[in-house]
Amino acid sequence: MNEIRLMLVDDHEVVRTGLKSYLESQPGLRVIAEANSGEAALLLAPEACPDVIVMDITMPNMDGLEATRRLMETYPQIKILALTVHEDKQYLFEMLAAGASGYVSKRAAAEELVEAVRTVANGGVYLQPTLARWLLEDYRRLLLNEARDKGQVSEDMLDVLSKRERQVLELVAEGLTGSQIGERLGISHRTVARHRERIMAKLNLHSSTELVKYAIRTGLIHVN
Repeated sequence: MNEIRLMLVDDHEVVRTGLKSYLESQPGLRVIAEANSGEAALLLAPEACPDVIVMDITMPNMDGLEATRRLMETYPQIKILALTVHEDKQYLFEMLAAGASGYVSKRAAAEELVEAVRTVANGGVYLQPTLARWLLEDYRRLLLNEARDKGQVSEDMLDVLSKRERQVLELVAEGLTGSQIGERLGISHRTVARHRERIMAKLNLHSSTELVKYAIRTGLIHVN
């Protein structure tokens, strides 16, 4: 397992100390730098060269949002994970627009933070499920309006799928991970993966995004 090098950015020393202690207790994670402000992060990042910056948002002078914008302009290879007290749609959207690869509330479980760090370090995007619903809701509304305009909503299009495949497709569209779908349906993660492969082959789809669009257009999931 390749080591993931982290930089912590938070204006509260006690928070940084707690985060460092926990994160370094996890296999393959090492905190190589700490900063107490956005300005300090900009100065430290070039020298430290972290893989992931765990970034608070609310800090005096330069906040985490502005620091993220500037870092992404100059060092786009660094991944930024927002870790914040703000469970707010506007902050979520602004951090993603600034270039952050993930967003986690400080109220989240410690294990979820580790999962988020590993996900963004490997090039993925991590949104805490309770917060990701905001993004999914807006995305659904957009796609549903598009589908209605094109007259593409038809439940008959789902006939090609088995009952289990419909269940998996619905949960994928709800934003659940493979592990979460497996727990919900009482099947293994590998079985979920095989169902996804069959669904995509039957429907001639090629990504999770296309699966979500299909589920919305056929009315398998609904927008309130």
